[in-house]
Amino acid sequence: MGRLAVMFPGQGSQAVGMGADLYAAEPRVREALDAAGEVLGYDAARRCAEGPREVLDRTEVAQPLLLAVSVGIWRALADRGLCPDAVLGHSLGEYTALVASGALPYDDALRVVRARGEAMARAAAAEPGGMAAVLGLDDAAVERLCAGVDGVWPANYNCPGQVVVSGRREALAAFAARAAEAGARKVVPLAVSGAFHSPLMEPALPALREALEGAAWRRPQTRFFSVCSLREETGGFVELLLRQLVSPVRFGPAV
Repeated sequence: MGRLAVMFPGQGSQAVGMGADLYAAEPRVREALDAAGEVLGYDAARRCAEGPREVLDRTEVAQPLLLAVSVGIWRALADRGLCPDAVLGHSLGEYTALVASGALPYDDALRVVRARGEAMARAAAAEPGGMAAVLGLDDAAVERLCAGVDGVWPANYNCPGQVVVSGRREALAAFAARAAEAGARKVVPLAVSGAFHSPLMEPALPALREALEGAAWRRPQTRFFSVCSLREETGGFVELLLRQLVSPVRFGPAV
């Protein structure tokens, strides 16, 4: 039998109604969402179930709620015997993976992710930007295009033929035109509030550092692979997650 890895989703996976049925049926999901509500100061389960979408999509709301639902599902599966050889996650999903690995206590993860989302939202408000998925070009072609447009950077290497870029809004428009000329099948703007995983997130680093340094870090009990460093990591998570905030997510290569 082959080895098993569990992968956890990042922001953008949220949807109104997420976890609602499981909240009623699974004690582990209920525990995770109730704990999130205590930290966040509002009814996390109700926010997931009812939205509204424009609130759920806010960075500071989506991130801790996705963490909570993912941790609840993970714990329910672990109770049923799921025991992976390794864990990894896409962007925000790395925090869930670190909880699953045993490196980061869940309560600490909630506080860190809340601070992360709030800091990212402030950075996005100060420097308006966005993200767009580029379909049909290889990684090198996207990198060349980014190098030719000031204010646009590769942000997510998701799979061959799909790279997400981040940047200032006006720069993204110029990038999209050049990508079409270069043969991109499509450039799809993403429903996010900022230029995540780019230098435009640097103002969020001090608040994130403070939150990360307040967590009770431990050595992982399950192997954790980073989508930033592309290797197994056993410590140094504060610096790793700070770097992750302003660097590309290399999810495809990590897988």
